[in-house]
Amino acid sequence: MAKGHRSQIKRERNAQKDTRPSAKVSYARVSVQKACFVLDAIRGKDVQTALAILAYNPRYASSVIEKLLKSAIANAENNNGMNPENLYVAECFANKGPTMKRVRPRAQGRAYRIEKRMSHITVVLDER
Repeated sequence: MAKGHRSQIKRERNAQKDTRPSAKVSYARVSVQKACFVLDAIRGKDVQTALAILAYNPRYASSVIEKLLKSAIANAENNNGMNPENLYVAECFANKGPTMKRVRPRAQGRAYRIEKRMSHITVVLDER
């Protein structure tokens, strides 16, 4: 168990907090597997190249991630005072969200389950 007063513990926890600009979208209606195809294409790239890749990617997830990346760039500019030309995608990942369960009628009175998956997508930027 942690030692010290509650405020001291909080102070130490906040000192270790990641200060890199980031953006997160929760409950995005795209599966983690499909989002990761797009995220793998932009990981480690500078933001101008990443935006160009997302603009011409035919996948649905690319439009969601493009909006998210633009939000992360705006956060870096306005909150951290960073120059957008020097930014690159340091981290990007998708975590599993809740799954909506639906029923599809099939032949002979059977019912098949359809799972509509969601994901939580995070993009973290850093300065070169």
